[in-house]
Amino acid sequence: MKEYISSDSIANTIRMLRTQHSGSFLIAEGDTDSRVWKNLVDSTKCCVENAYNKDNAVKVLNILEKDNFAGVLAVVDADFDILEETVLLSQNLLLTDTHDLETMLLKSPALEKVLREHGSAEKIEIFTKAKDIRQTLWESAKIIGYLRWASLKFNYCLKFEDLAFNKFVDDRTLILNESKLIQTVKNHSQKPGLDEQEIRANMEKLKTDTQDMWHVCCGPDMIAILSIALCKALGSCNSKQVEPNVLKINLRLAYDSAHFRETKLYKSIQTWEQTNKPFQVLSNP
Repeated sequence: MKEYISSDSIANTIRMLRTQHSGSFLIAEGDTDSRVWKNLVDSTKCCVENAYNKDNAVKVLNILEKDNFAGVLAVVDADFDILEETVLLSQNLLLTDTHDLETMLLKSPALEKVLREHGSAEKIEIFTKAKDIRQTLWESAKIIGYLRWASLKFNYCLKFEDLAFNKFVDDRTLILNESKLIQTVKNHSQKPGLDEQEIRANMEKLKTDTQDMWHVCCGPDMIAILSIALCKALGSCNSKQVEPNVLKINLRLAYDSAHFRETKLYKSIQTWEQTNKPFQVLSNP
């Protein structure tokens, strides 16, 4: 399995590639991220390498930095690092503007392109008279975000992969039922004995009035809710047409360099380029 490729193996691959590529290397944390980056970087100047997970990406960078390997940077999802005020230990390690790369795509005009492709103009018009679509998505997704964060912070070790979102998200209003969410996740994680009130209390402890919800919400959760929306609230698709993996591809293809140039991450890479001349990552506008 590719996800079990070691950091040493990936670092060795990059070392070998140096004989063919004298430019920069960008280490991405996953397959989707790698595909996005390959559309955004100048492929003649920068080689994108998939580390298969965040921990691996950071470890690969550390290995290469210890070897004084020049021209390498890693870009990983911020996850909850910004909210936790985690200090980055390397100038060659950059974080996404929002929780992850998927939320960066959703925050951009790529979302509107996907809605035009898969949604019903009439249903979207009716829905947006009462609610903003993007805000509606993160209002529901933030509840899952706090549950994910609480799971990490308080060692619940809950499982969120392959959740049945239709068990706790209303397909017409997109409102998320918190109690049903917690019960579904407990059952999915085979931990029915966990105390729901304790979980809720710990979720509440994490909340402040100043938090940016784009750092609380996880992209896969927002995409799963969008998938439900396009079958009922915002469209008339069948679930296969707009399953999350399809929407991830569509969002990736809809996101272009003009969107990326408006981000903090773009400016951070520009700063990295200035500090690490002659290495370049970005295509010229």
